[in-house]
Amino acid sequence: MKSPDNPSNKTSSIGLIFMVVTLLLGAPLAGLSHSKGIYQSKEEAQKRADEIGCITVHQNNDRWMPCADERELHRQLRKQ
Repeated sequence: MKSPDNPSNKTSSIGLIFMVVTLLLGAPLAGLSHSKGIYQSKEEAQKRADEIGCITVHQNNDRWMPCADERELHRQLRKQ
């Protein structure tokens, strides 16, 4: 059994804490960018598509999103 003062335990704990913090900080940002990418009208989505470098838009349920698909949208947003 490892003792609590073992440097290996401290390194593992720091790594785990870093991973949890990274996930918590990154998750809301992904959701936020997605929610800002959904528009009521095709025209609004096309305007945003032009701003971020996409040529077309696509429909997502009853709403519109910039770019040909979500994969392209996320790729363009990462370039910003």
